[in-house]
Amino acid sequence: MTATTTVTPNAVLRVPPASPAAAAAYFGASLAFHADVSDVASALTADGDPGFVVIDTRSTASWDQGHVPGAVHLPTALIAEQAERLLAKAVPVVTYCWGPGCNGATRAALALAELGFQVKEMLGGFEYWAREGFAYETWEGPARREADPLTAPVDSDDCGC
Repeated sequence: MTATTTVTPNAVLRVPPASPAAAAAYFGASLAFHADVSDVASALTADGDPGFVVIDTRSTASWDQGHVPGAVHLPTALIAEQAERLLAKAVPVVTYCWGPGCNGATRAALALAELGFQVKEMLGGFEYWAREGFAYETWEGPARREADPLTAPVDSDDCGC
């Protein structure tokens, strides 16, 4: 007679993965709500209209420190009173704030959605925009940092994902 041993799953598998159908629904929905900084940068620098407007939801001091070229400055606190004057509801909106440790872009996206706008949040925010080496504007003029090799490919414009 052999003894049966029960293996305790590791922390990753303690909660089993979702079914493939549930995972497809979840990740498909995630892509409907989020945009990657590299994809936003690529769309903004391509020829023609990208089909969306980028909204910087931070304070004026933060905007002056650096912002995505072509973005509209609309702090979250002002969305209710200014969004319908500054934005067209037919044009999707992509919000961003400081970075992954900040939920300002999420709060702004919620406020815009509640007003009837189509909206996505730019994952990584301004932090990852700058860390990936994309050009940005400051109150002093254009700026750009070297790409951080931990967030962007060093020898390519395409991360392959």
